[in-house]
Amino acid sequence: MSLLLDEIRRAAARLAEAEVESPRADAEQLAAHVHGVARGELHAVPDDACDARFWQAVDRRAAREPLQHITGVTYFRHLELSIGRGVFAPRPETEVMTGWAIDRLRATGGAEPVVVDLGTGSGAIALSIALEVPAARVHAVEADPLALAYAERNVAAYRDPEPGAGRRVRLAGADFATALGDLDGTVDLVISNPPYIPLGASVPPEVGEYDPPSALWSGADGLDAMRAVQRAARRLLRPGGLVAVEHGAPQGDAVRAVFASGGWQDITQHQDLADRDRFVTAVWQDGQP
Repeated sequence: MSLLLDEIRRAAARLAEAEVESPRADAEQLAAHVHGVARGELHAVPDDACDARFWQAVDRRAAREPLQHITGVTYFRHLELSIGRGVFAPRPETEVMTGWAIDRLRATGGAEPVVVDLGTGSGAIALSIALEVPAARVHAVEADPLALAYAERNVAAYRDPEPGAGRRVRLAGADFATALGDLDGTVDLVISNPPYIPLGASVPPEVGEYDPPSALWSGADGLDAMRAVQRAARRLLRPGGLVAVEHGAPQGDAVRAVFASGGWQDITQHQDLADRDRFVTAVWQDGQP
């Protein structure tokens, strides 16, 4: 066994003791980051190139600092995004909802579907749609200035070269309630991963100590932002337009009730890759209250 692979084995054991969820994968990612190679190329790192910064990174991860904050990047579908303090790190669960939206947009055959991403954070959802549905015109809303700065950086990174997804994303620093008034009644799809954790709920250190509070907490029942998304989507969508909104696994019934109370049709529950309730979709029809 090479020196580096032995160090990775020891690091994985250290991370497991610290109750990190994926210790071996995280140890390999940290080693790849420090040595400037892809994770699948670690075997090619010479023994004498084993970098002491690896254990500094392991110490930070063992203290439950998020992996993405240590490496400065995260991966979402086909994107590599800048990430750090002040912006929510996108999760794999959100990729499932984004994939649903992309499939629906492709299936409609619309010339230029108009999409609004409410609470874009890093820009992951908006940029994925712009990259994978090139005809789409995507508007991304973010009220938090620190998160908006990361979205701006990520959108700029994808402006060039072709296909230039970043050029098809318009960012707006605004609140859900008033954002994009010029688009009222014209949007084909509203999508959002809003804050949905009830105040006082227990969360892992990686979440509670590093993700911005504005991206986590949402009132006593966790649904304050969900209600705001529902109202904003009613305002923005054209008749027949779609909404997709992510929620916590136990919240499916409550989220469906939020949309049912707003007069939505075809309210549908969707599961994530672990078969947990994860996002709700609905249709806005002309003449609803």
